[in-house]
Amino acid sequence: MTELLKIRGFPAFILVAFINAFIDLGHKVTIQNTLFKSYDGETQILLTAIVNGLILLPFIMLFTPAGFVSDKYPKHRVMQLSAVAALLITLAITACYYAGLFIPAFALTFILAVQSAIYSPAKYGFIRELLGVERLSEGNGWIQAVTIVAILSGIVVFSALFEWMLAGQSLHGPNQILPNVASLGWVLVGGAALQLLLTLRLPALSQTDPRQCFSVRDYVSGRSLWRNLAELASVRTILLSIFGLAMFWSISQVMLAVFPAYAKEHLDQNNTFIIQGAMALAGVGIMIGSVIAGRLSRHYINAGLIPLGACGVALGLLLLPQLNSIALCALAFLLIGASGAMMIIPLNAMIQFNAEESRLGRVLAGNNFVQNVSMLSFLLLTVTSALLSVPSTWVLWLLALVAVCGAIYAVILLPQALVRLMATSLIRRRYNLKVLGFEHLPVSGEGTLLLGNHISWLDWAMLQMACPRHIHFVMERSIYERWYLRWFLDLYRVIPISARGPRSAMRQVRKLLADGRVVCLFPEGAISYSGQLGEFKRGFERVARESGDGPVPNARIIPFYLRGLWGSRFSRSSERLQGFDNRGLKRDVIVAFGEPLPLDTRAETVKQTVAQLSIHAWNEYTDSLETLPRAFIRTARAAPSEWALTDLNGPVLNHRRLLTACILFSRRLRKIEEQNVGLLLPTAAGGAIANMALLMSGKTLVNLNYTSPEHVLLGCAERAGVRTLVTSSQFLRKLEQRGLSFRQLLERMNVIILEDVKAGIGKPESLLTLMQAVLMPVWALHWRYGGRLIWMKPPRSCFHPAARELPKGSC
Repeated sequence: MTELLKIRGFPAFILVAFINAFIDLGHKVTIQNTLFKSYDGETQILLTAIVNGLILLPFIMLFTPAGFVSDKYPKHRVMQLSAVAALLITLAITACYYAGLFIPAFALTFILAVQSAIYSPAKYGFIRELLGVERLSEGNGWIQAVTIVAILSGIVVFSALFEWMLAGQSLHGPNQILPNVASLGWVLVGGAALQLLLTLRLPALSQTDPRQCFSVRDYVSGRSLWRNLAELASVRTILLSIFGLAMFWSISQVMLAVFPAYAKEHLDQNNTFIIQGAMALAGVGIMIGSVIAGRLSRHYINAGLIPLGACGVALGLLLLPQLNSIALCALAFLLIGASGAMMIIPLNAMIQFNAEESRLGRVLAGNNFVQNVSMLSFLLLTVTSALLSVPSTWVLWLLALVAVCGAIYAVILLPQALVRLMATSLIRRRYNLKVLGFEHLPVSGEGTLLLGNHISWLDWAMLQMACPRHIHFVMERSIYERWYLRWFLDLYRVIPISARGPRSAMRQVRKLLADGRVVCLFPEGAISYSGQLGEFKRGFERVARESGDGPVPNARIIPFYLRGLWGSRFSRSSERLQGFDNRGLKRDVIVAFGEPLPLDTRAETVKQTVAQLSIHAWNEYTDSLETLPRAFIRTARAAPSEWALTDLNGPVLNHRRLLTACILFSRRLRKIEEQNVGLLLPTAAGGAIANMALLMSGKTLVNLNYTSPEHVLLGCAERAGVRTLVTSSQFLRKLEQRGLSFRQLLERMNVIILEDVKAGIGKPESLLTLMQAVLMPVWALHWRYGGRLIWMKPPRSCFHPAARELPKGSC
C-alpha cells in the first residue's frame, strides 16, 4: 500500500482527509463532553442524539446540490473552497467558546457539517480520479484508515485536553464550561489553516462540465431528489452497497450515542476520557480492518469480505451488552470496528466502480443521503427510546438483533463470495495476485464473456479473486457430476457442458449474458500440457449468433491472460518444474484483462488478443522484479554455506565467499567513470564475479561475444558508447593461442585486467569484507550494493536500426 504514497498528490490528499475529520470530530467531542458534564440520563442521550442529528441533516438536505457541485466543478477546487469555509467556521466556533455562547457553538455544529456535506462527494470521487478503478479498494482503505486515525486523534486529544482544563473546577452549565476550554478552538483553527495549504497541492485532474446545470425549482419541489434516487436504484449493486453502508453506520451511531449512558448506569464509569477511549477502540478496529481489507484487495475488489465483516459486527454487538467491564467492552468495540471496515471498504469500492464517471458525484452524494437518512432515523428511535425511558441495555440488544439479520442477509445474498473468500485465504498463502486492466471490466448490469488461456486447476479461483462480480464458469460435465464436487459447483452456479449437447449450455450462457451476468469460458477446452496458448475452439462463437432467443444486448467479450501458474503443482507441467513449489516460496500470479471486444469476434482474433496480453503480463512481471544484485544478496544470506559457483578446475565457492568476492571487486569497478562498461570474458567463475560486481556497482553491462570478428565488436562498442573494457590476461592468452586477436579493440579501450584488480586486494580487506557480508543487515547490503538494473541486457544501441547489419550474438 505504500506504493500509493509515490503517486503525485496522494500524500496531500490523505492529509486533507485526516485534518477534515480531525476538525469535525474535535468540535463534536467538545460539545458532547460539555453535555456529558452538564446533564444526566435521558436528557444526556436526547441532547447527544440532537448533536449527531445536526451533523447528519446537511448530508440529507444537500444531497442534490452536493452531487451537482462535485460533478460540474473540478473536485480539487471544491475541496479548496471547502477548506476556506472550514477556516472561517472554526474561527467563529473559537469566538463562541471564549464568549461562553453554548447555543451558537451548538448551532455551528450544523454549519460545519454543511461544509463536510459539500466536501464528501468530491473527496470520494477524487479517489477514483487520482488512483483509477484498479486501486479503488486500496485507496478507500487508506482514506478509511486515515479518517479513523483522525477520529481517534480527535477523541484522545480533545477529551484529554478537555478533562485537563476542567480538572479541580466545579462548574455548572455549558455556558460556564466553554470559556474554560476555549483554547481548544485554536487547535481547530490551526488544523483548518493547514488543511487549506494542503488542498493547494492537490493536482487538477478534472475540468468544469458546462453540460451540468442546477434547477432550484426542481430542488425545492423535490423532483431532482426523486430523479437522483431513481438513478441509484437503477443499478442493483450500487443500491445494495449503499444499504449495507447505511446499516453499519446507523448501528454505529446508535451504539455510540447509547453506550456512555450504559457505561454510567451498568459499569459505574463517569470519566469521559475512559468512556471515549473504550469507544475509540472501534476506530482502532476500523483502522486495522481497513489495512487488512486493502491488503486483501490489492488491484481488485474482494467482495467476499462483505459477509465475513457483517458476521463479525453481529458477533461484537451480541457480546457488548453481556460484558461487565469497560475493558471487555473496549475489546468488543475493537471487533466491531475491524469487522465493519472489512465490510465497508469493498462496499465503497463497489459503488465507485459501478458508477458512471459523469454521475459519480450524484451517486456518492446519494450514498451520503441514504446513509444519513438511515442514521437520522435510528437516532430518532434512540431519542424516542430515551423519552420513553427504555433501558440502554434493551437498545443494545435491539442493535444486535438488527446486525444478526443483516449478517444473515449478506450470507444468503453472497454465499459464493464467502466461499470465494475462504478459498482466497488458502490460496494467498502460496500465491501473490496482481490484476492488470481492471478498468476494462464492465460495471454491474453489462453482460460479460471472459475468454482466455487455461493453465491450471486454480484458474477459476484467480479469475474470481480478480473480478468483483460473480463469475459463472462453464465446466466439463464429467467433472461437474462428481458427487464430492457437485454441491460446491451448484452453490457457485457453474454451467456444465458436454461435447454431446453443447447447445443447451450455450443457450444458458446467452441467457446469463442477456441478464447482465459474467460468464467465463476457456476456449482451449482443456488445461494446457505445454504452458503455451493452444487452439481456440469456435464453440463460444455460437453465443453471438442470433437464434430464437434473439441477440444479446450490451454484452461484450473481455479477453484475459493468466501468468504464473505454469509449473505449479496444479498445472500439467513436469514433476521437475513442480518441484519448485516445494521450496515454500510464493508464486507471483498476474491476471491481465484486455479491452472489450464485440461479442461476435472470431476465435482467431480473440487468441491473438490473448497472446498480446501475455506479452504485456510478462513485461509487467519483469518490471516488478528486484535487481539481480538484490536477489543475489538475499539468496547468499539465506544459504551462506551452500554451493554457489565453481570452475572445471577451480575451487568450489559457497555463497558467503562468492558474495565477499563480488563486494571486493565492486568497490574497484565502481570507480569507473563511464556508465556503460564492456566485458570480454568467458562463461566461467571469473566472468560471473565480474558481471555481478559491475551490476552491484550500478553499471550497465555490455558483454562482447569473443567469437565474433574484431570489427564487429568494435562497431558494437562504438554504438554502445563503451570506452572501458574489463577482461582477463589469462583469457586473452588463451584466445591468442586459438588465433583470436583483439589488439585494435584493446588499444582503443581503457582496459581493466581482473588479475590486476585481484592482486590489489589485501588479506585484511578481504577479512573485513567477509565480516561485512556476514554481519551487515540485508537491507544495508541492498542499499549499498543493490545496483539499479533489473537484469542484464544489451544496450539499446545494439537494437538500433543502424546496427541491423551486425551479426547475431555480437553483443
